[in-house]
This record gives sequence, C-alpha cells and structure tokens, in this order.
Amino acid sequence: MTAELVRGQNHPLAEVRLEIRVSAGTPIMAGATLSDENGTVHGVEWVAHPGSPLLPGVEVSRQAAAEHRLAVDLDAVAEAVHRVGVLLALPTGIAGPASFGSVPAPFVAVTGLDGTEVASYTITGLTAESAVVALELYRRQGAWKVRAIGQGYAGGLAELLADQGLPQARQLAAGIFKAVEQGMARSVPAPPPLPSDGGRSRQPAGPAPGPDQSDASHHGQHPQGNPSPHGGPPPSGPQGTQPPQTPARPPADYVTAPTPTNTPPTPPQTPAGGPINYSHPRRQNTAPPPPPTAPPAQPGQPAQPVAGDATGWSMEERLYNQVWGMFEDLARTTAAYRSAVDFADTRMEKELDEVLSDPRSRIGGQGDAARETARAKHSQLVDQARQVLDRDLAQLAAEADVVEPALPPAYARWDNPVWHAYRVPMEMPMALRLGDLHLPESDGLRIPMLIRLPLERGLWIDSGRTGSVDGAFFDSHELRRLALDSAVAHTARLLAVHPADEFTVHVIDPAGSGAQSLAPLVRAGVLAGPPAVGAAGVTDVLARLTQRVDLVQMAVRGGAADSLPPGFDTSQQLLVVNDFPHGFDDRAVNQLRYLADEGPAVGVHLMMVADREDAAGYGPLLDPLWRGLMRLTPVPDDHLADPWVGHAWTYEPTLTPPGSRVLDTVLAQVAQARGQRNP
Repeated sequence: MTAELVRGQNHPLAEVRLEIRVSAGTPIMAGATLSDENGTVHGVEWVAHPGSPLLPGVEVSRQAAAEHRLAVDLDAVAEAVHRVGVLLALPTGIAGPASFGSVPAPFVAVTGLDGTEVASYTITGLTAESAVVALELYRRQGAWKVRAIGQGYAGGLAELLADQGLPQARQLAAGIFKAVEQGMARSVPAPPPLPSDGGRSRQPAGPAPGPDQSDASHHGQHPQGNPSPHGGPPPSGPQGTQPPQTPARPPADYVTAPTPTNTPPTPPQTPAGGPINYSHPRRQNTAPPPPPTAPPAQPGQPAQPVAGDATGWSMEERLYNQVWGMFEDLARTTAAYRSAVDFADTRMEKELDEVLSDPRSRIGGQGDAARETARAKHSQLVDQARQVLDRDLAQLAAEADVVEPALPPAYARWDNPVWHAYRVPMEMPMALRLGDLHLPESDGLRIPMLIRLPLERGLWIDSGRTGSVDGAFFDSHELRRLALDSAVAHTARLLAVHPADEFTVHVIDPAGSGAQSLAPLVRAGVLAGPPAVGAAGVTDVLARLTQRVDLVQMAVRGGAADSLPPGFDTSQQLLVVNDFPHGFDDRAVNQLRYLADEGPAVGVHLMMVADREDAAGYGPLLDPLWRGLMRLTPVPDDHLADPWVGHAWTYEPTLTPPGSRVLDTVLAQVAQARGQRNP
C-alpha cells in the first residue's frame, strides 16, 4: 500500500533500485544532491543536475520539464553518502512563474522499477519559494528510508545549495540555470486534460479511507501544509571524499494494469467480416465525465466550492469521492500543523538547552534575552502554522456547507431536508453514512463517515462506559438506552437505502429490555418477525441464520448458486442483538461467532449492542468476535484511529433530532413499498 507522506514523515524502503517521479503544472528543474551523515554536500561533483545528469547511483533529467523521472540505485552510491536529496527549482532567466506559490503543488512519488508506488508526497504550503528540497533518501543503521522534507527557499537554488554546505553554491546554480535555458526548447509542457475517451482517473472510487478502510479519491482542492523551517548554519563534515564513478542504471518503463469491473462477461461475438469482439457490452471503457466547474473566483479570493467536485460516473459517486477527499485534506493539514508545532517545540527545547549548558548565560541579562528569543521564535512558528491551518479549515468548512445539503439520503444526516422527499430506492447505494468524524483542531468541522455497501464486517454498538470527549456523564442504564437508539437509527437507515424486499432485519432481545427503543421498527412492521425473547427465541433465530449461511456457502462452493430451494429469501439479512450475552449459552455464543466470521460473505450481517465487560466471563474466547466487528459508540468518543497518518478521530453518531418524526415517516414508506411488492 502506498504511504502518502506529510512533511517530516518517513517510510522504510524495501528496494534499492527506485524511480522518483515528479509532476508539476509547469516546467521545473529536478536534481539531486549527495551528502554525508551531517547533510553536507562536499563539492559540485556531489550534485546531479541537467548540466551533469549522471552520478554514481543517480540519474536525473537533462532538461526542465513538467514531468520528471529520476533513477536511483542506492547500492551504487558511495559509502560516504548517507543522504540523497531530491531538489526542485523554477528556472530563471526565462518567461515563467517566479515562485511555487503561483503554480500547482508539485507531486513526488517513489516507485519500484515495476511502477509500484512506495511513497508519495504533495508539497504544499509553498509561497514565495523558488527552490525546494522535496524528498530525502537517507541511510540509517544500514537500511534506507525516505523522508518528506518540503523545505522551500525564497533565495532560490543558490540558497538551497549553500544551506547544504556547498561553497560554490552561487556559481553552480548559475551554471545549472544556463544549462536549463539551453535545453528549454526541448522541455515537456504540462500534460493536457484527458480526452473524454481517454484514460481513467488516477484514483478511482474504492473503499473509503478512514478509521476502517483506506483508499479514496483525493480531489486536491484545498491547500494543505504548514511551514516547518529548518534554518541554521550548514553542518560540517569530512572534506575531500569522492564518490566512486560507477555508471547509474537507467529507469525501466512499466504498464499499469486496467482496473477490473464487476460486469459479468458475455460470450464473444463475431461481427460479419470482422474480428471477434471480446469486449463487454455494458462495461464502461471511457473515463468518467469531468466534475462540475466552479464559478470563476474574484481576484485574491479562493475558488468557490461546488458539490460533486470530484471524478465519478454519477453524482452519488462524485459526492462519495468528494467527501473522502475532504477527509484526506483535513488529515493532511492537521498532520502538517502538528508536525510544525512539534518542530517548534523541539527547536525551542534545543535552544533553551544550549543556553542552560553555558554557565555564563544561566543567570543575568544575557540568559534572559536568549530565553525570550527562543520563546519568540517558537510563538512565531506556531502562529504561522495556525494561520495556514485556519485558512485550510475555513475552505473545508465552506465546502462542507455546500456539500452537506447536496448529499443523497444514504449519505445525509437525519436532519437533512432530503428526507422530506424520501422515496424507496430502486437500487442499493454505493455507501452509507454511519456518523461524523472530526479532530480536536477542527471541532466545528464534521466529515461524514461513509462505508461501502454491502457491509464487509459487522457493527458493534458499545453500550459500556466510554470517555466521552465532551465531558458528559452517563450512567450505565442511559448508555444502554442510547446504544440501542443508535442501533435502531443505523438499522432504519439500512432499511431505507435498500430496495423493498432486499434487506431483512431480525432482532434478538432476550430480556425484552429494549422494547421502548425498538418500538419504531415494530410499529412499522419492517422486521422479519417480533423481537426474539428468552433462550428459546435466541436459539431459533440463530439456528435459522446459521443454517442459511451453511446452505448458501455449499451452493456457492459447489457452483450451484442458482439451485437454492424455491422461495428462498435472497435478500441481505441483518441480525440485531441487544443486551449480549444475556440469554446466550455456549452453543449460541459459538453460533454468533460463526455468523460474524462467515456471514458477511453470503449476505448475513451482525449488529451487536453490548458491553464487553458483561461478557468478561468468557475470557479470550470472544476476543476474535470483538476484533472482527467495527466498534461504534452512542456518544462522541475518540476511539477511531486511521492508519494513514495516525490521527485519533472523534466519532459522533447521527441520531434523529429530538421530537422529529422522520424515522417513523421513512419506515412507514419502507413498509408501504414492501406491502405493494407482496400484496
């Protein structure tokens, strides 16, 4: 899986022969520097650039271009080389942009020779800089890693090279730009937009990235990133070390395999007088239509957001991709802000330690002045980072204000007016909203938490005590009621977004303690039967669903999926279990585990309302069950962590507004549609 890096983040490299791909919206110069363990470049022969593109283990482009491919063989670099820096610079002396703030954010990716992307980094937050260190490949304890740097220089390439300790920085920079100017006639322009019958989007719709899954289309509308300057004098190192002169290996080309579709194949057809046509008649082989265009922005003002501003074949898919693009944007800008704050803290601690380490500056005016200077620098860095974060949050909030009212029922909150015009759908949507996500730095901004349908794992509504982030206190009885209310809301949404008779709900309530919360489902008549109570009811429901899973599995494995018994209910099945493990014996517990493990593959899903502490008597027997379910809470709680950047996201369930009749209205329409299907 590709690691999408943020500034300062690193990632291990399993391969030593790599290709570094650079994409920008304008011709730029791409080069590389070799440096020792202190980051010092010892001479012009340690810099690969268009005038001297070959170094041992490194080969760069010979001209300025909008797209670059740099070849790297880490086994071929000298033992004295501990860092390989990838640098980008805007050419001077020609017509073109003067700073990266006026061009699209450069994108850099590290790939294997087969084209497999290892890590990528979008360099955001640049303004007046005309040169930037994009990535750094560095050696640590015999292993190589890649780190996202994103350090820009307003003084251009000369300042960048000087910061790495190169004495001839200004002369070398002038020579590089002279070579670039001579080759500008051969530079590659920015690629044109894909034609309507051309290739596919680089990031097609897939499983939603977030606390449970990770892969979504990033629409790239928002600027992210925060400044994390790495000032200070250039480090010193041993002089006169020369890398061995070994020829670098050229990059290899690769072919991207086409994305498979779910359209069933049809027999090949032979047109008269022509070759056999093996294409699928219903397969979409063209690129998705472009997203709607935002109205032109006023000079000096950010672009106005537009609902559906993402790729996709339908408005539903565009909104899905846009929502998770907003999720990625919020994750990136928050990670960059936290990284900048960490850098500021580390820098201040280092400067204060230097002051305290000198006995002469511990007391008196000199020490106080040094401490005040360190704190002032810290405040300046943090304030600058916060300004960038606030800018990005304001743009995301403006987009959320546009997107939220445009969401279809499956993606919308219960207080969205779209439910007033609700009609039972004719087909299942691609995703479902389970709640909202937000971060502490952006408490007022909520991102819908969407998961793909059909469900790939069961849901666990935790009715135990949780550390509510808003500081509210709930006793155990109130938490159990809220947990079951949340489960009913999720169940009603699942019923509402599926076509009539394509989703069946069973309920187990052994002690009958959830009668009040389950009343909307019972009154509407949308359940397969009355909630099962007592040990006998638990046994009956579990036996029927277990038998169903066995039967469908045997039919599928035997290649006889079309030979199920007449009248067999082929709809998706949901089992809602309240107050587990009350009323469950050992056999029932094993059946429940079986349904959680094997059910989703054959359309049988589980939703448990339970407190894990109540089942502590079973010991580790139930650990696989809890791990296999997605844990949700009835109150806001920061228990969801995404593996992408490691944020702890606060989950907040979407419940019906107090006093609202929307749940009864929607369930009544579902029941009416079912009655019309089965008069």
